[in-house]
Amino acid sequence: MNVSEKLNLINKEIFSACERSGRQAESVKIVAVTKYVSNERTQEAVDAGLIDLGENRPEGFKEKSEAISGNVKWHYIGSLQSRKVKNVINDIDYLHSLDRMSLAKEIQKRADHPIDCFLQINVSGEEQKHGLSPENAAQFVEELANYDKINVIGLMTMAPLTEDEEVIRSCFKQLAVLRDSIAAKNLQHAPCTELSMGMSNDFTIAIEEGATYIRIGSSLVGE
Repeated sequence: MNVSEKLNLINKEIFSACERSGRQAESVKIVAVTKYVSNERTQEAVDAGLIDLGENRPEGFKEKSEAISGNVKWHYIGSLQSRKVKNVINDIDYLHSLDRMSLAKEIQKRADHPIDCFLQINVSGEEQKHGLSPENAAQFVEELANYDKINVIGLMTMAPLTEDEEVIRSCFKQLAVLRDSIAAKNLQHAPCTELSMGMSNDFTIAIEEGATYIRIGSSLVGE
């Protein structure tokens, strides 16, 4: 199945999930996770109408971004080492994994324009996952007030890999509540209106719980 055909199927699922939760389908953006696929497959995704592309390896990103033609927005969706910030920060539009002050300092030092950032929150508390604890998120946002290269547009999380839908749903619900509590502060540097959550296996649940960006790889562009 080509990317266009897969996109049609996913769009139908998005539409149904939005209908169930009283939302407009346009309120959900697909980030096509192209980190595992070739430049050719990535270009096929762009030609199919996908303009938000997700990468997570500084090494291959530069080459891929130069090879792809079209009006593309680049999302860096993996953990970013502070020492590699200089290699990618001025070529991306969004960072989905801001989770520590050392990274914020490096972005402030290296970025030549404000970067739209999602704070990565480890809602599930799993040890192997990166991210701020929900309890520390508000304080972290406050500490970013003087970082004019960082614009906190929202929060990101990954649900546990489980078949238990209630566990997944609870994780996304908690992120939405935390997002609302930060947005309510009306901070200029942290409008915090967006939610980046949901992947190939759980994006419909994420949409029902308020996701505005869903990160889809395998079921859209393949492995």
